[in-house]
Amino acid sequence: MKSMGVLITYPMSTYLQHQLHNRFTLFRLWDLPNKFNDEVGSIQAVVGSTHVGADRQLIDSLPALEIVSSFSIGLDKVDLDYCKQRGIRVTNTPDVLTDDVADLAIGLILATLRRICESDRYVRNGLWKQNDFKLTMKFSGKKVGIVGLGRIGTAIAKRAESFNCSISYHSRSKKPELKYKYFPNIIELASNSEILVVACSLTDETHHIINREVIDALGPKGVLINIGRGQHVDEPELVAALVEGRLGGAGLDVFENEPDVPEELFRLDNVVVVPHIGSSTVETETDMADLVVRNLEAHFSKKPLLTPVV
Repeated sequence: MKSMGVLITYPMSTYLQHQLHNRFTLFRLWDLPNKFNDEVGSIQAVVGSTHVGADRQLIDSLPALEIVSSFSIGLDKVDLDYCKQRGIRVTNTPDVLTDDVADLAIGLILATLRRICESDRYVRNGLWKQNDFKLTMKFSGKKVGIVGLGRIGTAIAKRAESFNCSISYHSRSKKPELKYKYFPNIIELASNSEILVVACSLTDETHHIINREVIDALGPKGVLINIGRGQHVDEPELVAALVEGRLGGAGLDVFENEPDVPEELFRLDNVVVVPHIGSSTVETETDMADLVVRNLEAHFSKKPLLTPVV
């Protein structure tokens, strides 16, 4: 399949790039600004990421494009409607990253409630020799609300259940096969939660689904956890609520304008911030890369795609 041209849009996984280079003719978007026009005719596939996917402009620039294979579960960086119009296939990497993202959600909850990062600094700075660390909040038994009960949301719910937490959720529709309490209104969910976890897909409907009203409903003792997308949260409103004490804390893996993070958050000990590492383990990144490659190989071999979206 060396004759098949594949364009990777962002410097992601070294393993993925190695696998693509070995199997196809690989082009790196960041290396092509001056000679891009000379190469477009031979590019039949795009491998996108959570940073750069395939928008209408990129799609229009690639006349031979047949497939977009996304190195993520989220597809907010891919113009799905335009791909459908153009007959371009689209795949993503579901399932293989579910456990890692769910694990991180629980890690952020524990780190935020138990002030793990702050207490680590406390020991490193020699402050334990002067006084014991302050009391923190327990996780076990808390009321956990989940926004979006898909694969990842359900995996988070199961993990939280092992901490004897009560689980409720908000999604586009009720899932009668699940025993968790359903709230058709997200403000009601926030009002009935001590911890609110954002785990839904990013769409026009879920953009800024966490706004001032939801944050105020969660309240000064509530904690917001976001492992979805930064654009799910109205970030200025979140920062203001945390600074003013209208929200109890936050654990954030994603931000509106990554890699830029509001500096006000750095001064808050009740906030844990990590650099979008939800699926960033060696094992999962390898599995995601292999799935991207297998989808491309299936397409070029005219076999069924493993994880088709379009």
